[in-house]
Amino acid sequence: MSKLDIAIAGEINLDLILYGLPEQLPTERELLASGFSMTLGSSSAILAHNLAALGSRVGFITKTGDDACGNMALVRVAASGVDLSRVVRAEGAASGVTLILQHERERHILTYLGTIAALRFEDLDLAYLASARHFHMSSLFLQRALSPRVPELFQRMKAAGLTTSLDTNDDPDDRWDGVLEQTLPYVDVLLPNEREAMKMARADDLETALVRLSEKVKTVVVKMGSRGATAVRGGQRFTAPAVKVRVVDPVGAGDSFDAGFLHQFLRGADLPACLTYGNLCGAFSTTACGGTEAFCDQAAMRAFLAHAG
Repeated sequence: MSKLDIAIAGEINLDLILYGLPEQLPTERELLASGFSMTLGSSSAILAHNLAALGSRVGFITKTGDDACGNMALVRVAASGVDLSRVVRAEGAASGVTLILQHERERHILTYLGTIAALRFEDLDLAYLASARHFHMSSLFLQRALSPRVPELFQRMKAAGLTTSLDTNDDPDDRWDGVLEQTLPYVDVLLPNEREAMKMARADDLETALVRLSEKVKTVVVKMGSRGATAVRGGQRFTAPAVKVRVVDPVGAGDSFDAGFLHQFLRGADLPACLTYGNLCGAFSTTACGGTEAFCDQAAMRAFLAHAG
């Protein structure tokens, strides 16, 4: 029996989120926010944390600096039960950090990469990753030292008998090429949002994007925000509506959807059930600040999932 349900290789950082900002942000002015929070950030770390909170056995390989931000981020991930035994600490290096300027339902996201861009293929314990049943990567385009060998990494995980998933997140260079096309043949589940799906498929609408992506990946799952989520597998289309909640903060909702979807996927649930649970977890995430704070309250999480489900 595998020791881990899922192994994740990826990035970690803290998010500093500012709320209640002015509508306009002119330069050379002292502007005020009405609130802020500092939470665990990064798609990979949020996914790892929330999957473990849901009950999956999660192993996470990442690289941080030996600084306060790296220490704090690791403490927060470990609190949910994620195995961090293969984490790499880079002496003298600065951990990444993301500043999020939240404007109602839109936001500006500014990231200092730091050690996010420094994780290398050589840093990975491949035997440890292959000891899981499933392998996942997020933030493909931010992991610049690792990205040239990502196709090889996915190929090795498939050869070891694992199922695989990928959430590319945004491409800061807006190119959507190169390593992505080489990786997709080894991906079982692709988890973009609507904009990302159209970008990587070079399509002007979601329907065209789904057709093109489903020719390359067995299961394509697209997050559509307030319209829920949709998926294509084997020529069949499934859609699940969003769950209505009072939104406190949408940061990390997509990663929390991934956590819910993969948690059910790893338990053999059918695609509609995976979509529904993903939507539940995405909605629950928005009821607190940041992408993981809601999942820190196990009692509230269980009550929400039981009631809403």
